Amino acid sequence: MHQRIDLEQLCADKGLRITEQRRVIARVLSESDDHPDVELLHERANKIDSGISIATVYRTVRLFEEAGILDRHDFGDGRARYEAAPEAHHDHLIDVESGKVIEFVDPEIEALQKQIAAKLGYRLVDHRLELYGVRLDRED
Repeated sequence: MHQRIDLEQLCADKGLRITEQRRVIARVLSESDDHPDVELLHERANKIDSGISIATVYRTVRLFEEAGILDRHDFGDGRARYEAAPEAHHDHLIDVESGKVIEFVDPEIEALQKQIAAKLGYRLVDHRLELYGVRLDRED
């Protein structure tokens, strides 16, 4: 489900100045199949360039978020987590035990949300759906 998005190209498209450290952070985010938090981003970026500080990662994700090329999520674990702003909409299912985030698209859910908004007198312009669950096949 996770699609690769070239954050470095999005930075260029938005006219953001791209320093070498921002380039590394953008690459790490673009290559992430999960939804890393700042600490994990810092750990991954630091393996590529040991001069990248956690403060630089915080500033960079804030800049990317303000530019609309990075989405910030709070999946209920107390950590802000990030992903490149997707070109196509998707929703999330979060495993509350492992923290694993599964991306999905369901046309019936999308249609139902539009119907609910219309029933309440609104035209849906955006939404975010996060489901939280535990695996059915887990051992108790």
